[in-house]
Amino acid sequence: MTRETRPTRQSGQTVLTIKNYVNGEWVASNSTQLLDVVNPATAEVLARVPVSTRDEVNEAIQYARESYEDWKETPPLTRARYLFTLKNLMEDHFEEVSRIVVQENGKTIDEGRGEVRRAIECVEHAAGIPTLMMGYNAESIAPGMDEECLLQPLGVFCCLPPSNFPAMIPFWFLPYAVACGNTYVVKPSSEVPLSMNKMFELIHEADFPPGVINLVNGTREVADVLLESKDIKGVSLVGSTPVARYVYAKATSTGKRAQCQGGAKNFLVVMPDAPLDKIMPAIMNSVYGCAGQRCLAGANVVAVGDVYEPLKQKLIDAARAIKVGYGLDESVQMGPVRSKQAREKVLSYIETGMKEGAQLILDGRDIKVDGFENGYFVGPTIFDKVDPKMKIGSEEIFGPVMCIMRAKDLDEALEMIHQNPHGNASSIFTQSGKWAREFKHRVQAGDVGINIGIAAPVAFFPFSGWKDSFFGDLHGQGFDAINFFTERKVVISRWF
Repeated sequence: MTRETRPTRQSGQTVLTIKNYVNGEWVASNSTQLLDVVNPATAEVLARVPVSTRDEVNEAIQYARESYEDWKETPPLTRARYLFTLKNLMEDHFEEVSRIVVQENGKTIDEGRGEVRRAIECVEHAAGIPTLMMGYNAESIAPGMDEECLLQPLGVFCCLPPSNFPAMIPFWFLPYAVACGNTYVVKPSSEVPLSMNKMFELIHEADFPPGVINLVNGTREVADVLLESKDIKGVSLVGSTPVARYVYAKATSTGKRAQCQGGAKNFLVVMPDAPLDKIMPAIMNSVYGCAGQRCLAGANVVAVGDVYEPLKQKLIDAARAIKVGYGLDESVQMGPVRSKQAREKVLSYIETGMKEGAQLILDGRDIKVDGFENGYFVGPTIFDKVDPKMKIGSEEIFGPVMCIMRAKDLDEALEMIHQNPHGNASSIFTQSGKWAREFKHRVQAGDVGINIGIAAPVAFFPFSGWKDSFFGDLHGQGFDAINFFTERKVVISRWF
């Protein structure tokens, strides 16, 4: 094993148990329930994470509530300066955090770098809070009377991020919340807590006031304590659709705000005029990037008209050429899936697809990666002759599995998309402005790509999602984030 692909912890070294970060201090949990954090490429235990006790979670909430009273009175410009300091620290530790993402999540190093870059961009955008949080006013709404709208923070918010983007997704929310004057609690995924652990080292170094940003480790039990607390004003979650539906219902039943991003089944529509050689990298990255474990991953490739035969062969050739391995190797293009359980789930979907009558034209089940025989690898897989009503064509597999479908025209392709209960993202590949305009106008999806495989909004646009892909009214990022983390106060004044 080369130095570039060596895991963080060497064989024989003590496995560390990570801590919570509460009220500006690192605090060891008293919990006796510890979970392994596993490198999915090597199956090596990197660290252990505690499932925090109810009292520990409530203590973090209490400190956040107490610190809110001072933090909300801190001028927005001063709050922004903390974010600028954090942004610079994230830049300084960019490569280190990227490598941690690879080791605990399984991404390639380029994907890890891309994820950390997006997190930094959210901090950078939120640092513009003196402008973003401006209200508005109207003079002389009646003789001698003026009216204004103020944006004010609400209190303590929390975040329940998933395992597939451990460094980025909390930053869709956290910087905006604290920039607006709220305080915050993050409960990272227990599968991948190390990236956020490192981020909180940087938050500590940025010298935020104690209690403004807190971290508690754990699983669903910890999340439920946050959701049940009367002091938590709102929750941001990214997860599967069942989990998003559960969190949204539980949060809103107690009057909390909630923005809950759910699962996805994204379609990539390839029109007859699409330049196949030019679009192939975008499709490969969409379907197989991050081993298919992202809510913007392309899953169903719809060949429209007579593009089907040439497209199918190019997809097979391009997928076969993908190099699979440990992501710290710069030449690797796809890493493992996140866990042993995730691999078993993907393999079960492949078996289901064969039973449903789909044709397996590229089988990634038996892939072997030299030197990493214990890793949770699944090679690029392609099914042909998939009906959108099949289980593999309608449900989120969350792995490197492509389903090829055929449509006679754009109308039929759109109907396939609209029959699916999810509406996270959809893309079209075409040279026709007419088809592109019709697609973006009609498609029932929140994030739309035109000759783009991954329709990922930048920080100053909201990360959208429709139908069963999102529960809530305001999304993460952009002005949606500012509105989610503030309440409007309307003042009407008259002076005698």
